[in-house]
Amino acid sequence: MADDPKFGTFDRLLNQARWSSLQTSRVLLGLLLAAFVPSGSLVLGLDNTIERRTGAKISAKSIFRDPVRFSHEYFVKASGLRWLSPMLLVPITRANRIWTLPFMTALVLSQRYHEERGHRHKTLTDWARQVLRVVQRWCPGLDGS
Repeated sequence: MADDPKFGTFDRLLNQARWSSLQTSRVLLGLLLAAFVPSGSLVLGLDNTIERRTGAKISAKSIFRDPVRFSHEYFVKASGLRWLSPMLLVPITRANRIWTLPFMTALVLSQRYHEERGHRHKTLTDWARQVLRVVQRWCPGLDGS
């Protein structure tokens, strides 16, 4: 992507423009709901992904258990950033599949990262609960039942 001549333009837009990723996520969810779930039940999923990153300037990177390569026989670690992504699950009848449409990401920092900075650590479950509460506020008719 760095070879793309428009990459610099996108980079400047995201780094210098004033915008809210949370508000953008809310608008995106609204558009997805209008297009795919105009009525009926709302089904959400959560994905925990490790973005393998290295480099001295990435201060939030940590060591995590790799959920893809991990097995009961051995422990596999991966260095990088952990992201939690809520997504809308919608049945696409023509495709005969359920599509997962992510609309937000949240960076989940490690316990060590928080301890080194004297901050309270939130577990992955805490983050999931918080993200779902945000979505619940965005969708007033959603009561969790």
